[in-house]
Amino acid sequence: MNKELLTIQEKRLLLKGAREAIQARLEQRKPNFPDHFNSITYNYGAFVTLHKHGSLRGCIGHMTGDAPLYSTIATMACAAAFEDPRFPPLRQEELPHCDIEISVLSPMEPTDPESIIPGMHGAYLVYGGRAGVFLPQVATEQGWDRETFLEHLCYKAGLPAGSCYKPGAKLFSFTALVFGEKDFTAE
Repeated sequence: MNKELLTIQEKRLLLKGAREAIQARLEQRKPNFPDHFNSITYNYGAFVTLHKHGSLRGCIGHMTGDAPLYSTIATMACAAAFEDPRFPPLRQEELPHCDIEISVLSPMEPTDPESIIPGMHGAYLVYGGRAGVFLPQVATEQGWDRETFLEHLCYKAGLPAGSCYKPGAKLFSFTALVFGEKDFTAE
């Protein structure tokens, strides 16, 4: 994905908007988004990831760009905080300890397992009525090679290892522009 897709200002606005969406939901009020937040109208899929003290605390996204990016980010921020089935809903006292990361996705393209480059490509697998997705940064964070990445993708979809090679399996790759609050804390 083009690293210049978003300006530094737009990245900051999206991160602030994501945090405000979560804070507003915690306080049961309407969000007071930063000025110009709703001007970021590119149509891309996106994921919002929350880390608490460096550990995953929630991650939810939307694979396709069928809504303005600002809207997708606000919606996915709340989904990551309150609807990720792996975690209980975020509590008010946790939010200050959470870092927000956004992954803006390129369009998905059909691919074969051998074409996946760990750390560069994310992958989305659909097979037998099940599906699983990993963002590009997961392979790097876990230290996985291609085979390990694909094996865990199958497991995430609730499938046996090697399912991505079976006839009828649909595998898609994508790239992502990834940025987070940690990228701006040293400024």
